[in-house]
Amino acid sequence: MADELAPEALRRKLDDGDEPQLIDVRDREAFEQGHLPGAENVPMTELPTRIDEIEFADEVVVACQIGQASLQAVRLIESYEGAAGSSVWSLQGGMERWNGETEADA
Repeated sequence: MADELAPEALRRKLDDGDEPQLIDVRDREAFEQGHLPGAENVPMTELPTRIDEIEFADEVVVACQIGQASLQAVRLIESYEGAAGSSVWSLQGGMERWNGETEADA
């Protein structure tokens, strides 16, 4: 089963200067409406054919709208030989939860 990272844990990582690689698997339109700071957009429909173009960091967090597509993306990335040794997480609750918690913190 794919690991999930709660938004508050990601916020702590970012606040502490940790910079995990952030991949957003939503479509371009959704990405352009708002995304995690520094995230790279690789739509889920393109991930299987573009996975070999990505240089995976030691820590990778994958985001989608509600945390379901990102779980699938994590499984795909973890099965990819080029991501061996990387810790890969799905953003728990996706951008909906991230945005909800970000707005609550403001």
